[in-house]
Amino acid sequence: MKKILLLVTFSYSVALNAQTIIQKDPEIEQMVKEVSPDSLSAYIKQLVSYGTRNTLSTQTNPSRGIGAARNWILSKFNQWAKQSGRLTAIIDTTTYQPDGRRVDLPINLGNVVATLKGTDPNDNRIFIISGHMDNMRTNVMDRENDAPGANDDGSGTAAVMECARIMSKHSFPATIIFITVAGEEQGLLGANFMADKSKKQNLNIEAVLNNDIMGSNNSSETNIIDNTRIRVFSEGLSVLDTGRALTNIRNLGLENDGKARQLARYVKETGERYVPNLEVVMIYRNDRFLRGGDHSPYVQRGYAAVRFTEMNENYYHQHQDVRMENGIQYGDLPQFMDFEYLRKNTAMNLSNLANLAKAPSMPEAVTIEVRKLSNYTSLSWKAPKSGKVKGYYVMMRETTSPVWQKKFFTTDLTMSLPYSKDNYFFAVQSVSDSGNESLAVVPIVGR
Repeated sequence: MKKILLLVTFSYSVALNAQTIIQKDPEIEQMVKEVSPDSLSAYIKQLVSYGTRNTLSTQTNPSRGIGAARNWILSKFNQWAKQSGRLTAIIDTTTYQPDGRRVDLPINLGNVVATLKGTDPNDNRIFIISGHMDNMRTNVMDRENDAPGANDDGSGTAAVMECARIMSKHSFPATIIFITVAGEEQGLLGANFMADKSKKQNLNIEAVLNNDIMGSNNSSETNIIDNTRIRVFSEGLSVLDTGRALTNIRNLGLENDGKARQLARYVKETGERYVPNLEVVMIYRNDRFLRGGDHSPYVQRGYAAVRFTEMNENYYHQHQDVRMENGIQYGDLPQFMDFEYLRKNTAMNLSNLANLAKAPSMPEAVTIEVRKLSNYTSLSWKAPKSGKVKGYYVMMRETTSPVWQKKFFTTDLTMSLPYSKDNYFFAVQSVSDSGNESLAVVPIVGR
C-alpha cells in the first residue's frame, strides 16, 4: 500500500504521533486509473454533434438541440445503471416561464440526474458533482445556429459522466448524485431549481463539486500553456452567517473557515494526493469577475459548494460564434481541448467524491476549551452519527496558512496539544478504517 508522509517530526516531550501517515485507499487509486481521456473525448464529440445545446433550442428533434443531448446523457446513465444495481437516473423537469431576460417563451427545463444510492441506511449524506450541458453562441438567445460548447461546458458534463461510469460499479455508504443541468447560460436556472428543491426537502447535501470550463490548457492574450494546475473557487463567509453567528466568526477570526473554504482545502489535499502532476489552486472568491456558476445557488442556500475552472481561460473559445477573424479562430471547438488535462481534473473530482462518500460523517459537538489561560490547546468531540470510525485527525494550521499544516491521529474523543490556541486554528476529522477522512469541523468555544 502506498503511503504519503504528510507531516514533519516535532520535538516535544509529550506522547503524540509526531508523524502522520496518510494512506492512499487502493479502491480509489484503482478508480482514478480508470478515468479515460478517450472516453472523455468521445462524450464531448457526441455532445458537439447535436449542433446546439442552447436551453431554448428544440427538444423534439432526435438528433439536434438540448432535447437530443439530454436524452443521450440519460441513455448513458441508464446503460451504467444496468451494470450497477444502485444507480438510477431521471430527467428532472419543470416548466419555466418567460422572465423578460434570457427566456422569451415557456420552456421545459430538464436536468439529467443520476443517483448512486448509499449502502448505509443510517447515512443520509449526499455529495453532488455537477456540470451544465447547455451552451451558447455570442448571442445567448440564438437557439438555431451551431454552438459546439466543447469546453463550456462539455468538459464539465463529460467529467460528471465519466465519474458516474466508473463509480457506479462501486458501493459507498453515502449517496452520490451526478447531475448535468440545463439553463446555466440563461441564468443558472437548472441549478437554482435543483438547489431550491433540495433545500425544501431538507436534503443533507454536504458538498457540491461544480465543474465549468475545465478542459483546455491555454489562455488568450497572454498565451500561457499549462495543464498542471486547476482553480477551485470558494466563498469565505456564507450569506447565512448573520447576527450572532457572524459576531462569533469575527471574534474567533474564522472569516476564512466557512463551509465552502473548508471544502476547497479538502479537495486540494485529496486531489493532489491521488492525481500526480496536478496542483489545485485555491482562489478566495466565489467566482470570477463578470461570471457566474452553478455552485452559487447552493452557496446561497447555505450548502458547501465550490467551482472548478481551468487555470488559464481562452476567451476566444467561450461564448463565441465559430469564425475566423483577423487570423484568430473563434469558437468552442474540440480541437482546443487537452484531454489529458481533462482526465486529471476528472480524476481529481472522482478521488474527492469517493473519499468523502467512503468516510464516516463529521464528528459532532467539536469544542475548544477556553476556561483558563494556557499554552496548551484542549479539544473534545463526540462520535459521528454514521460510519465506522478508526479514529480522528486533529488538524492544525497557522492563522495565516491557507491549508492545514499538521495532523495528529487519535482514537480518543479528546486531545490536548502543546500549541497555543491563540496562535493556531484547529479542526477535527473522522477517519475510516481505510483512511478516508470526513470534512473538517472547526470547534466552537466550550466553557
